[in-house]
Amino acid sequence: MKRFRSPFDLLKQSTSAASSRSRIDVGGITNTINDALASAGLTSKSGAANSVMETIQRALASAGLVSGPSSHRAPAATIDGVAREVPALDESEPREAPSAPPLPEPAGAGEFVTRTYDGAIGSRSYKLYVPSSYAQDSGERIPLVVMLHGCTQDPDDFAAGTQMNALADRHGFVVAYPAQSASANGSRCWNWFRAQDQGRDAGEPALIAGITREVAAAYRIDERRIFVAGLSAGAAMAVVLGATYPDLYAAIGVHSGLPYASAHDVPSALAAMHGSARGIARPTGSAPAVPTIIFHGDRDATVKPCNGDAIATQVRAGCSPDIDLCATVHTGITADGQSFTRHVLADGTNPATVEQWILHGAGHAWSGGDARGSFTDPRGPDASAEMIRFFYSQRRAGSA
Repeated sequence: MKRFRSPFDLLKQSTSAASSRSRIDVGGITNTINDALASAGLTSKSGAANSVMETIQRALASAGLVSGPSSHRAPAATIDGVAREVPALDESEPREAPSAPPLPEPAGAGEFVTRTYDGAIGSRSYKLYVPSSYAQDSGERIPLVVMLHGCTQDPDDFAAGTQMNALADRHGFVVAYPAQSASANGSRCWNWFRAQDQGRDAGEPALIAGITREVAAAYRIDERRIFVAGLSAGAAMAVVLGATYPDLYAAIGVHSGLPYASAHDVPSALAAMHGSARGIARPTGSAPAVPTIIFHGDRDATVKPCNGDAIATQVRAGCSPDIDLCATVHTGITADGQSFTRHVLADGTNPATVEQWILHGAGHAWSGGDARGSFTDPRGPDASAEMIRFFYSQRRAGSA
């Protein structure tokens, strides 16, 4: 009798053999997996076989290892509807989040322009949103939020889904959306899983940091209030930036992401997404962990929810042992029926160091996002609004 190996094992074997090529031989992988399924009595007519193949294709596209199918832009977990804002929770007793009207379009829309950054490492285009209030400002320095899109997305799609520009108009901050190029990754994913893109002053982290500094120099940006957030591959890259540039970013927002250094190549990236990451550690000799807010659906089949737990553990490990951290837990449900658990870790006097939102029954999609963008779940809670609340409670020390 032939020993049946799981399609995940075969996928790792095939991707390892193809690692020397710029793009994985998807057809070869598919044929290998189909042969293994057939040997186990699972034919193409089998619902189980189809489910396995769909899962593998989603994993490959989400990691940026192949170009995803057109249907990948709107996964089954995405829910159509109207985005609702969920107000920040009271820090006292757990309660149900009240209903709120849909976010209106900003009355005086700001400027949303495309620019290109050219640096020693290379170049990337990015979109920049400057709120209408900036021109009338008295000269006070304002925050900057850097938003990193997920696989198959672009800045316009991500801005539409997260509605971060509307929040920028409401609160008065600048938003930068770096764009991953198709030449760097066929699915336009940030290459969070490559060892050469996990360090300081090199690779994609240096490009994104360069964009950040360019915007900060060109506008009245408060250097103590520069933040970075992302979804999926963008979230994983935000974690990389928090670990490698703690002097630049005051806090990070992570939605459906992965911990720092959880992968170093294609096979380990798939393993990390599947929840089998090993050797997770912060950079040796790095500064204390950057405050982090985490969102993750506990039914996420693309990036397993244990990755959110690993990020929280990683941040706690970077905290000073002299700080007495206190954990509090809050539960709630949005007006559209999305239940959640919120863990807050703080020392009682300073802003929260870690805030982790577990979205019960949710998949791989931006919580509270607008259905005009891909990978959104409009049921809430509003991850964008909660990230801004968390960011505004933080301020990196040591800058004027």
